[in-house]
Amino acid sequence: MKTNPCIHTAPLPRGGRSAGAASLTQPGLVVFALCSALLLLSGCSSKKYLMPTPSVYTQPEWNPFAEVPAELQGDTVSVLYITDRALDKEATESVAYGDRRSRSMAFGEAKVTFGDDLPWDQIVQASRTDKRSEKIELKLASTTELARFAPTPPKLVLTDAQLAAFVKAEADATQLEAERRFREDLAARLAKTDRKEVFIYVHGFANSFENATLTTAEVWHFLGREGVPICYTWPAGAGGLLGYQYTLESTQFTVYHFKQALRLIASCPEVEKVHIIAHSRGTAVTTDAIRELHLEIRGTANTQETLKLGTVVLAAADIDLDVVIARNATERIGQAVERAAVYISNHDKALGISGWLFGGVRRLGDADTKMFDEDELNALRSSQRLQLIDARIKQAGLIGHSYFHHNAAVSSDIVLLLRYQLPPGADHGRPLSASELGLWVIDDDYPGATWSLPDPAKAE
Repeated sequence: MKTNPCIHTAPLPRGGRSAGAASLTQPGLVVFALCSALLLLSGCSSKKYLMPTPSVYTQPEWNPFAEVPAELQGDTVSVLYITDRALDKEATESVAYGDRRSRSMAFGEAKVTFGDDLPWDQIVQASRTDKRSEKIELKLASTTELARFAPTPPKLVLTDAQLAAFVKAEADATQLEAERRFREDLAARLAKTDRKEVFIYVHGFANSFENATLTTAEVWHFLGREGVPICYTWPAGAGGLLGYQYTLESTQFTVYHFKQALRLIASCPEVEKVHIIAHSRGTAVTTDAIRELHLEIRGTANTQETLKLGTVVLAAADIDLDVVIARNATERIGQAVERAAVYISNHDKALGISGWLFGGVRRLGDADTKMFDEDELNALRSSQRLQLIDARIKQAGLIGHSYFHHNAAVSSDIVLLLRYQLPPGADHGRPLSASELGLWVIDDDYPGATWSLPDPAKAE
């Protein structure tokens, strides 16, 4: 979800049915409160600047960009995108995607520029300091659709003979050609980097195609421009109460396509591992897709090996916590990934609003360990696969929902997790502190003044 610097209002009550919420008895006040809350979630049109430098990159003796290949340097980042957004028919100058849904998935290239003709050394310098002399504006320079997959399903109405044979040569040819071109493009991108892994970003509510690709580009930049960045962008609502309702159903609509995308990426022989960063309602898309794929695969194969799933990051997850436990924990979808890191924050006002709208039901992104019994807490403490990370931060913007890249401490931990694959704990070079309740804890001072990346991970 995009934060909205244009709207200023007092935060709504957390937990839903508080005295403050109950006092909104007149229909007009209720509607006003709902609309104000969702305007906060939707964002307003504004320029986007390069995210704050992760704190781990500010050590003057260390250049984390020293080993970026020459071909991947420069002020332009090429993002591979996959989308089931419908084309914007009103766009005349170039390919553009809106918030409507498309039954056919497409892929292409989005080029993102950092500043206005900035030299590489200046971008690197700005990416290693917490106090930049000038903001670096990110812009979507161009969008090129490279291929479109067959609609799903190819036909809504099939004869008995078609259903029995399931032979649709035209649709098959379209699908096979799009898959071939995708694998070819992805292989060419992987050839430019020593790290044969992909990093998929799945956005949340009220994110435009442009915003999603810009965020993908900046996060990949701070991952050292290693591997290949992929933006999976789906038809999220444009904001407001109706937009949020539309988004909830779009998360269900897009799951089948995201499953297609994950299978396709894993089918590329050059790909060694797939990592996912999911934010807000994008976490529902991600967990539902992995759950369904796990149910489909686990009877005959190892899901993790089949899909090559490495680390899955769930940040500010806007999912009903009871639903997560009932649908995902019971099906053991954690077995489908190497590790999962769930970032939670009780300062996330957007999730407070979301929980309030849904009658006080707590969201995964602001989970409270008081909900778990002693055996469950013991399991959290000992888990090698699940990391539950409590972001006790204050520097996270007006709403505090996009802290995974707006907060320099949290983005630092994501860098240590995804780029360097470090386990939690100071002994491993990732100095999260452990709470007595089974969570890892991070604050605004992370990783601390005495921190240094352990060799041999540190670039010279």
